[in-house]
Amino acid sequence: MSDPGMSRTLDRVRKLLAKAEGTDNEHERETFMAAATALMAKYGISAVAEPSPRGPGNRVVTVGDPWAREKARLVYLVAEALRCRPVLIGKGDGGQRVHVFGFAADLERADLLATSLLLQMASGLARVPAPPEGVRAYRRSWMLGFTDEVYRLLSAAESEAAATGTPGTALVLADRRAEVEQAVAEVYPKIRRSVPRMSGDGYRDGVSAARRADLARPAVR
Repeated sequence: MSDPGMSRTLDRVRKLLAKAEGTDNEHERETFMAAATALMAKYGISAVAEPSPRGPGNRVVTVGDPWAREKARLVYLVAEALRCRPVLIGKGDGGQRVHVFGFAADLERADLLATSLLLQMASGLARVPAPPEGVRAYRRSWMLGFTDEVYRLLSAAESEAAATGTPGTALVLADRRAEVEQAVAEVYPKIRRSVPRMSGDGYRDGVSAARRADLARPAVR
């Protein structure tokens, strides 16, 4: 049975993310995302101390068009930043699929945050004036920039949260990482990593948009 305190923390995270998704005010969104990220990092480190007799689990996330490949990449990198191990498995079930492996608390965090960021990425892209020519290339590069910066910020926040954990946290995280990698290897013994090709001038604007989400700033400070 999960810790009631941890369940309440995650419920607060859900409410903060919903507020961030529902506002067009940049300052309000930054405030809600900063609070949600701080609580999510706390939840993740607290979960490390909880016994997990079942070991790592997994789930398949499917995202549909438009921009299914770019959405799948966001899901992939958010999961990776939150200590999960994602695998891109391609088309199926009406969209692009990502198979995510990890411990229960990290899977839940990755699912919550990826869902929120997909909505924020879509609304942010809709507000950006695209150039008169090369619109598709610009939008795709914008999403790649947004996703890369989100990954960088989340990874920094997770590292900072782990550094402030109790003695032994790093060892537990390393053990869990090894268990997750073993679970992946049993299903996918041969994995090939790929880097997306990019054209268009929107990458830098996407990076700026991700920075405005202020995901990791409380932890980094």
